[in-house]
Amino acid sequence: MAEKSKGHNISEAEWEVMRIVWTLGKIHTGEVIKQLQAKKNWSESTIKTLMGRLVKKGLLTTHKDGRRFVYTATVTENQMMVQVTTEMMSHMCDMHKGQMLIEILKGMPLSKKDIATIEQELTEKAKTAPTMVDCNCLAAEQHDC
Repeated sequence: MAEKSKGHNISEAEWEVMRIVWTLGKIHTGEVIKQLQAKKNWSESTIKTLMGRLVKKGLLTTHKDGRRFVYTATVTENQMMVQVTTEMMSHMCDMHKGQMLIEILKGMPLSKKDIATIEQELTEKAKTAPTMVDCNCLAAEQHDC
């Protein structure tokens, strides 16, 4: 299982669990198992292990409701995605981040509302944006990447 987030050390399989919890909100173990077994060929014990790991990592909380355990995410999907994306982008030269975002946007499905919001954010950002973003890869004062 490839690791996705250094900060939370979350695996591909754990992402699958989190997506279900984010989508359904408070959810009991049986529902997570049902949802994942409909998508994946995973055993009940594997799914319970994944959920236990997410609790240990602080991404899920759990409480007992009668004979069932109920799970809730401690972070929103947006919070997690911003953290992971920000972390990944921190490994890239500042000069190339704009072009990377453009490439990502080209391949991403967006609603008209999303596009309008992005346009508003860009209009605000343009008010204080520099003419050119400096390279932050090397110690030298002036250089191009």
